[in-house]
Amino acid sequence: MVHDRERRRLVLGSLAVPFAAAGFPGIAMTQTTKTASTLRRIKMATVAGNDLDAMESWYTEWLGYKVAERGRVSAPLAASWGAPANAGRPYILFAPAGGGDVYIRGVEIDAVPGYRAMTTFGWNAIEIIIDDVYALRKQLEGAPFRIIGEPHSLGGGFASIHAMQVIGPSEEVLYLTCETGDREKSTLPIPSSFVDRPFIMVLAGPDLEAMGEFYVDKFAMGRIPNFYSSVGVLIDALGIDPDHKFPLGLLRAAERGNNIEIDEYPPPATVRPRPAGQLPPGVAMTTFSVADLDALTVGYITPPATHYGSLRSATFVGPAGELTELIEEG
Repeated sequence: MVHDRERRRLVLGSLAVPFAAAGFPGIAMTQTTKTASTLRRIKMATVAGNDLDAMESWYTEWLGYKVAERGRVSAPLAASWGAPANAGRPYILFAPAGGGDVYIRGVEIDAVPGYRAMTTFGWNAIEIIIDDVYALRKQLEGAPFRIIGEPHSLGGGFASIHAMQVIGPSEEVLYLTCETGDREKSTLPIPSSFVDRPFIMVLAGPDLEAMGEFYVDKFAMGRIPNFYSSVGVLIDALGIDPDHKFPLGLLRAAERGNNIEIDEYPPPATVRPRPAGQLPPGVAMTTFSVADLDALTVGYITPPATHYGSLRSATFVGPAGELTELIEEG
């Protein structure tokens, strides 16, 4: 699936940068030291939808991403995801214009009628570090992205961090976050391009403690104490009491600027529908790099194998039903 040039990028690249905030209003956490987590960093966010042409057009024209690779999913790789019906379906690998080896991957699936972002359990959003959220907002005038959160300051002690939220062609939510103050002193990653790489993945489930304990127990992730916040975009999506406070948390990977935000969704949130034998729609999967797949105690869908050139990978189903892929970068 990955050609020699891209395989080298998958193996060799490493972004270890200061970290800061989640994209929801009022949420900001700081990571000042590396953790002992066996999850090293976010490697790739996978978005599944039935119109890859739209995804390519939106991401390249409006966000400035480059197509790093395109092809068809191999049968062994699809089986490793627990999605055998994705074998032979097209994929596109998108990279930020500034380079690096952290990607967003689009994979074709059949349409899932009625699926709506932020209403189901699993991976729900990709937070991306950008250079200037207000310039990007102007650039997105007339764009097909659905804007669900206008640029705003996170307020309080993090007033210099500004973010907006949009929904893409496959009902994937993108948080677009920037530092408007002194970037050398900021806890955010420093972008290498106008729209750069994912640095937080947002996971939703019915039980915050179950999600947090799983990733701490299995991967020794650092954990920020839980907190509560009123999240307007979630309240709107779920149609719930506008005063609802969501239990939220943050899990830290080994390298700075690589984190999982965990959100507890109340009813009517439910299990995500998916086409038979295929990836779930929207933000379908997150890929992390690890040192040794055999040293981990998770139950893989299929045994680790060399799905990415000489690199082994394997995928497991997490406590919220999420698909998490691990690539061994020894």
